[in-house]
Amino acid sequence: MTIRVSPDVKEKLDRIATDTRRSKSFLAGEAVAAYVDRELEIIEGIKRGLADVEAGRIVSHDKAMAEIYAAIDAGMGRKV
Repeated sequence: MTIRVSPDVKEKLDRIATDTRRSKSFLAGEAVAAYVDRELEIIEGIKRGLADVEAGRIVSHDKAMAEIYAAIDAGMGRKV
């Protein structure tokens, strides 16, 4: 795999590699792995949300906001 990065990113990667005594390839691999994990988590969350919508497991905006405000008020020690 080959990737292209801006000169600024290359310079920063060089600094990190020097400071951590790791190769740029190792650091790039770690960065790609973290990105892939994060993106997959986001995609799976979206899929779960869409499945909830399709199954009718939804809450109206008004009800959700009422619950949020109630939780905030409870956390601040106020009665609703």
